[in-house]
Amino acid sequence: MRRGTRRGRCAALLTAAVAVSLGAAGCTAGPGAKDDGRASHAPRPERTHSAAPASGPVLAVKVDNVRQARPQTGLEDADVVYAEPVEAGLSRLMAIYATELPESVGPVRSARESDLELLGQFDRPVLAFSGAQSKLLPLIDKAPLHAEPASEDSDAYVRAGDRQAPHNLYLRPDKLLGKPSGAAALTTGFTYGKAPAGGRTEPSHTVRYPSASFTFTWSDSRDRWLVAMDGSPARTADGGRLAPATVVVQHVTVRESDFRDFRGSNSPYVESVGSGQAEVLRDGRAYDATWKRGAAGDGTTFTTGDGEPLNFAEGQVWVVFAGRS
Repeated sequence: MRRGTRRGRCAALLTAAVAVSLGAAGCTAGPGAKDDGRASHAPRPERTHSAAPASGPVLAVKVDNVRQARPQTGLEDADVVYAEPVEAGLSRLMAIYATELPESVGPVRSARESDLELLGQFDRPVLAFSGAQSKLLPLIDKAPLHAEPASEDSDAYVRAGDRQAPHNLYLRPDKLLGKPSGAAALTTGFTYGKAPAGGRTEPSHTVRYPSASFTFTWSDSRDRWLVAMDGSPARTADGGRLAPATVVVQHVTVRESDFRDFRGSNSPYVESVGSGQAEVLRDGRAYDATWKRGAAGDGTTFTTGDGEPLNFAEGQVWVVFAGRS
């Protein structure tokens, strides 16, 4: 992949791309589709974390998470989903893809300053986003990543005709990465395997932001945590449920950045380098953990009270950044 490669689009390409990336994904099912979270959904194959070398970088996509943006497309195929606070107490997502590339991801939204620190753990990741503050763009250009913002001459992005802007921009990942890079590109520092001893039964766990919330409810039939956002079930574009195998609630310092949105609200900065406390949810239980990340180029380790690595369950991981109490 070469940074900056662009090709023109015509109206026929735009119409066909929207039909393939959104229609095939089942967006017309809508958020009201019935789903009790039980085994009517075939289990998705587990992602393995082998030592095979990576064939390329991870793809990171900034994904809208206000009510008008739901249901999102392609989140269920991400290896890791980060949830972060943004302006006005709302939330935004960053989806990381290494082992699988969906046909479409979105709606795509803008980048934030703390994204650059978070993405430092990966080797030259590709960052797909819809734009950023003008003062932030030079920092993005200097960061060790391949920036791929939406632009009029990029055929990697399409607009959906059934949603209003800015909640209608979608990415076609195969236009940025020809194929998945492989699990070795996920240099997150996470470890996977057998659950540690101890923990406590936790059927449901909620994280609250000033104007947003995430609730994770354990499903025995799915062996997964069913996600709800702002009090409503979080669904895939075809009406299924978003359901990670592991959820991490990572307590971090959230401070004001040097940037504000067009309304004058400050953009929070999530400090993902440092150390602190976390709760790791897996197998219907919660485990207290300590997280540590020494530098922006490092992954994040999670350890038990006796200093041993706290293994995650195989499958998708959600990391929700929460302010320190």
